[in-house]
Amino acid sequence: MDSAGATAFTTPSDREIVATRIIKAPRRLVFEAWTDPRHLPHWMLGPQGWTMPVCEIDLRPGGAWHFVWRRSEGTEMGMRGVYREVTPPERLVSTESWGGDWPETLNTLVLSEENGRTTIRNTVLLPIEGGSRRGARDGDEGRHVRELRSSRRVSGRAVMIARMMP
Repeated sequence: MDSAGATAFTTPSDREIVATRIIKAPRRLVFEAWTDPRHLPHWMLGPQGWTMPVCEIDLRPGGAWHFVWRRSEGTEMGMRGVYREVTPPERLVSTESWGGDWPETLNTLVLSEENGRTTIRNTVLLPIEGGSRRGARDGDEGRHVRELRSSRRVSGRAVMIARMMP
């Protein structure tokens, strides 16, 4: 799959960040690359030197996914979520959590195809800013949401797709 262009980031609201990219590949293959644990670890790697030794996907509404990345010296980071909607090959909706006191996001992936090119649109919906949620200390969630929004690191998927999606 050859890249047809750069990833564009927009913020349609205070709670949304959208990553959009067009690639030269049929939607069916893009959906498979996004949802098949045989393919995902080859492109969703992040910075050089990282591998994805854990890529678990139960692709059904209510099914869980779990990814763990490992750096060559042993540092690990992981994220997980639950699929809320699975509509092959056009749409995935899932939660995403990096653990700890990071806020959980709701991610909506929409794939549309025209003339053999697929537009990938990944919308990350942030929780309501401020207050406490799921045991986070008051104010922590709002601080993390602001940091995520300002750094464009809202979603591992949204940012990694910009760097790694073929």
